[in-house]
Amino acid sequence: MKFERKHQKLAPAQVYRRRQLESVRLAAIVIGGSLAIGIVGYHFYGELTWLDALVNASMILGGMGPVDTIRSTGGKWFESIYALYSGVALLTSVGVLFAPALHRFLHRFHLETERDESDR
Repeated sequence: MKFERKHQKLAPAQVYRRRQLESVRLAAIVIGGSLAIGIVGYHFYGELTWLDALVNASMILGGMGPVDTIRSTGGKWFESIYALYSGVALLTSVGVLFAPALHRFLHRFHLETERDESDR
């Protein structure tokens, strides 16, 4: 018994754009929420001004590293945990952003490979 799969056609451009926009929105929520957590944490635990907290949270979240030296014990605990979290959040956001484009590329590649095999 031979199993045959019916493959879906490539989604129309409008569907792809909608999926890409949803991914951008989800990544923005993750990044925005992470930035808000960082700002609040740096302000209260790191005892920084709101602007300095924004700068430090942005730099950590972007993978650049902290700007200000944190002196309080609570601030150092927060900074350590936030740095580890930020690495995961950044990688997750990048994955979410590129997922629709990569999926479309692989789907198109698969359809072309399948078409080439059927031409033989």
